Amino acid sequence: MSRAGRLSAGLIVALQLLYAIVLAAGLAALPSADDPIPDPYFTAMELLILLIAPLLVVLMAALHAAAPAERKLFSLCALVFMAMCAGVTSLVHFLILTVSRILPGNWDSVFAFRWPSVAYAADILAWDVFFALSVLSASGVFRAAGLSRWTGRVLLVSGALSLLGLLGVASGDMQVRNVGILGYAFVFPIAALMMRRLFSSRTF
Repeated sequence: MSRAGRLSAGLIVALQLLYAIVLAAGLAALPSADDPIPDPYFTAMELLILLIAPLLVVLMAALHAAAPAERKLFSLCALVFMAMCAGVTSLVHFLILTVSRILPGNWDSVFAFRWPSVAYAADILAWDVFFALSVLSASGVFRAAGLSRWTGRVLLVSGALSLLGLLGVASGDMQVRNVGILGYAFVFPIAALMMRRLFSSRTF
């Protein structure tokens, strides 16, 4: 399981870095800041999310397998919440890639990735709630001195920022939601790299 943990953590970081590069290229290609990100960038981003989601579940499954017995409740919660996150976000992005492109008429209120829409609300549930609860739970596994304790702290920051993204929903201002994006797109990859090292040393 330590090998699966190392591999999934490394792939998550690599794919999230690639996602950031594609996102930057897509934003640079926008004729106006109000326009949606065009293809092929948008499709590439959707596909990358569909690759990242199951890897997050594998990472938390490996953590649960490696966690000390007295902390397995935390790792089990982390695994369950991450599975919920992956399930919801995978469904959302698969529907956007497939069904939304063949339906007749205007389905923006369902599939448009802007607030308010059904797809956007579901994705917020996945990342700002389920993902946040997962990494907050995972932080309880890392209690040993040194890198382990720091990994727990980084996971706490990632989870807290992700939860704060819900303020965007409460206020109706999706710019506020960017705080949540910081949690899972920028802080979590740092924690994943730290977890990768800990899987090698088995010091949780």
